[in-house]
Amino acid sequence: MSVPAIVVAAPASGSGKTTIATGLMGALRRAGKTVAPFKVGPDFIDPGYHALAAVRPGRNLDPVLVGEHLIGPLYRHGSTGTDIAVVEGVMGLFDGRISEQAAGAALGSTAHVAALLGAPVVLVVDARGQSHSVAALLHGFSTFDTSIRIVGVILNRVGSPRHEQVLRQACEHAGVRVFGAIPRADELAVPSRHLGLVTAVEHGRQARAAVEAMSALVGRHVDLEGIAAAAASRVAGEPWSPAGPIAGKVTVALAAGKAFTFGYAEHREVLCAAGAEVVEFDPLTETLPPDTAALVIPGGFPEQFTAELSANDVVRKQIKSLASSGAPIHAECAGLTYLVDEIDGHPMCGVLSGAARFTDRLTLGYRDAVAVADSSLYATGDRTVGHEFHRTTVTFTDAYQPAWVYSGGVVDRVRDGAVDRGVHAGYLHTHPAAQHQAITRFVAAATTTRLAG
Repeated sequence: MSVPAIVVAAPASGSGKTTIATGLMGALRRAGKTVAPFKVGPDFIDPGYHALAAVRPGRNLDPVLVGEHLIGPLYRHGSTGTDIAVVEGVMGLFDGRISEQAAGAALGSTAHVAALLGAPVVLVVDARGQSHSVAALLHGFSTFDTSIRIVGVILNRVGSPRHEQVLRQACEHAGVRVFGAIPRADELAVPSRHLGLVTAVEHGRQARAAVEAMSALVGRHVDLEGIAAAAASRVAGEPWSPAGPIAGKVTVALAAGKAFTFGYAEHREVLCAAGAEVVEFDPLTETLPPDTAALVIPGGFPEQFTAELSANDVVRKQIKSLASSGAPIHAECAGLTYLVDEIDGHPMCGVLSGAARFTDRLTLGYRDAVAVADSSLYATGDRTVGHEFHRTTVTFTDAYQPAWVYSGGVVDRVRDGAVDRGVHAGYLHTHPAAQHQAITRFVAAATTTRLAG
């Protein structure tokens, strides 16, 4: 039997899913349950708050990035040893990858993942500015796709006891159970920035306090026993396993800290299964670990910490020396901008000739990509689906083979990033569960290089 799950969805973004889902995870944990936290889609920020609430790694379920066939196995892997899973949705319940299909749940939507898991949905409705009309909204969402089972609603941002009474009457009229009514609590708002919420790592003690407050709020106003009783899943098959060929015993440095927080939990697991000893370091203040043979630089917000990153010239020189040795370096998005000569005038690692600039334009979306050059991760012709999410741009001053080429849909032909010696750096985020072979190849390449401690 798979662990029972509840999917927290909403009619639209901004309804309060993250607050309610995070609070629900924390409240259930306080009630004595071991909770598995998940997020639908490619989001890196929400899982950080989930991890604080559940005291377990936050994980993602994204059928666009990994394929439908891996959602069940990844769910079973992430929920092993737990009592209940809470899955926070993305955008509106039926919103996902934009395509030419006419109707129904979009690929990668919350509804799509709920169907793959066989899990019920609790809808979070922002009650501001409405009363009886909530009945029509709930009727529409409940009947739009009958393969999606909406078992109840949590009314959010309720203005008063009278407002709650009217809303409950409307929900009863629509035949939808009310699991709770959350009063307006603006003090729980988490700071945001150009790509969404400020990360839990950056927000530190305040993030932990906010999560505790969310947990207490949901614990007071939501029927936890009812939620737990409604949870269910129908996931067959074996859990996903990071195990694969052991490429060799090497030290892989993983950039972490406030500037580099965009990573999937499975990445470390696959690296370790391939034989790597993964050692985190903070490029803001630390140097590379002794005996570093390879380097992973995930996404994040280096543009927020350019002065501090630039000031650590010791590690910048180490990284440039490591790259010059031909060691494998895997950099995504923020990692790419850290490897170029400078970001907005602040010197960076100089591994790749070029400059990064922060812009007002958000580049966002899934991409079907192909590798057009052999690298430490991929062979020419390898294909993947990835996700872009950034407001920076990089201009190279040297000629490099791109890390990826992608086109079609909403983008023209794009040459993304660069391949140079052991470096594979691009804006595209990929999911490691779909990239076993690439990560094993990366660790194998590291067996030929070392950095003196």
